[in-house]
Amino acid sequence: MTAPRIRAAGAADAATVLAFWRVAAEGTSISDDEAGFARLVGTDSGALLLAERDGVLVGTVIAGFDGWRCHLYRLAVHPDARRQGVARVLLDAAEERFAALGGRRGDAMVLERNESAHHAWRAAGYAPEPHWRRWTKPLRRA
Repeated sequence: MTAPRIRAAGAADAATVLAFWRVAAEGTSISDDEAGFARLVGTDSGALLLAERDGVLVGTVIAGFDGWRCHLYRLAVHPDARRQGVARVLLDAAEERFAALGGRRGDAMVLERNESAHHAWRAAGYAPEPHWRRWTKPLRRA
């Protein structure tokens, strides 16, 4: 099996990526729409990394860097491409991006119930920090 090609997403990828996440991602995000996608790629054109094999999208990861922290979101691999090294290639690319930007440590958003993802993250060298809890608040739209 050939390694997937990694590239940054562009505006033209919106429909493909949003459809892909409905199949491959665990859960949905408040930003899973055309406007959210446009904000992501418009704000940081290198943050959303796509893994393609023979021109077909097989995986994604958002590798966002805010100048202080390296955040990983939406690591998703198509069910037919799992356990083939796609996540590893995506995480390697994300970590290379972070290093080039001066990042020092990556953190990942991982659903508690997604046990198979826990194995992939651990295999890539990540570990949970039990003393942290994510707090969220939906923001009102202006």
